[in-house]
Amino acid sequence: MAEKFDHLEEHLEKFVENIRQLGIIVSDFQPSSQAGLNQKLNFIVTGLQDIDKCRQQLHDITVPLEVFEYIDQGRNPQLYTKECLERALAKHEQVKGKIDTMKKFKSLLIQELSKVFPEDMAKYRSIRGEDHPPS
Repeated sequence: MAEKFDHLEEHLEKFVENIRQLGIIVSDFQPSSQAGLNQKLNFIVTGLQDIDKCRQQLHDITVPLEVFEYIDQGRNPQLYTKECLERALAKHEQVKGKIDTMKKFKSLLIQELSKVFPEDMAKYRSIRGEDHPPS
């Protein structure tokens, strides 16, 4: 799998370098540099074709749109993964807290119901397979 990415990375680096060189040629364009400009444009077209060929090897890879937003904002896309993990951990703690609260509520509810309705709660505990009231 890494080879696919290495191949794409290589083509992208060549493409970026050709774009950089094209920018230099265009910024200081002279009629005598037309042949060099045409050659660079051909390299760019070829580079785009090479990148497109890599697309076929990576068709099963999906990238969340938020990653591209990070890149557009000049942020490191690896921060996206870190922040996703941090959000997942925070959500996990939140849900765990809710579960713990509900368990405590259930226990207190059963205790209070056992005081008010002892016979009914004894039946409930026997149906549930509990021998003794929860503490």
